[in-house]
Amino acid sequence: MGYNINGEERETDVQGFLLEPDYDDEAVRVIALAEGIELTDAHWEVVNYLREQYREHGHTPNFRNMLKGVAEIRPAVDSKYLYDLFPLGPAKQGPKVAGLPQPLGKGGY
Repeated sequence: MGYNINGEERETDVQGFLLEPDYDDEAVRVIALAEGIELTDAHWEVVNYLREQYREHGHTPNFRNMLKGVAEIRPAVDSKYLYDLFPLGPAKQGPKVAGLPQPLGKGGY
């Protein structure tokens, strides 16, 4: 499996995560479409947060840390909010849609 992003075939692992990060916004659009997610501004806030965390730490946060981090951007965020955005699991599906490699362990650090 792979994604065609801007005319270039990008390799994925067996679960559909990119092997190398792609920070192009078109990657997000292509992967979200494949995941059946219609992107909103709220999705983009989380995507940008996850990309920033990946750039800074080399991996994405686990769900608990993701919830705390997103709550700093958008107060009153709870787990339902994130699951409404990424129903297959925010700490797994979020990084996938963000164009990032598969999270470490059980969803990151």
